[in-house]
Amino acid sequence: MANHKATKKDVRQSEKRRERNRYYGKTTRNAIRTLLAATDKAAAKEDLTKVISMIDKLAKRNIIHKNKASNIKSGIVKRINAIA
Repeated sequence: MANHKATKKDVRQSEKRRERNRYYGKTTRNAIRTLLAATDKAAAKEDLTKVISMIDKLAKRNIIHKNKASNIKSGIVKRINAIA
């Protein structure tokens, strides 16, 4: 365990950040899962903008890499466009 006051504070802060990042990541993954399970193309297109925004925020917060965000978005768009 840390002995310095500043190190103890840093441990507390990093734990808070970790929990917050896990929440954002999990929420986004669930939104992606729901979007990919959609069968109605119009409703899926509507939700697509929200999910893409969530993915961009993850990349902005450095929770995921920007290239990974781009790959995820392109895969989602392909799947949505493939819905008949």
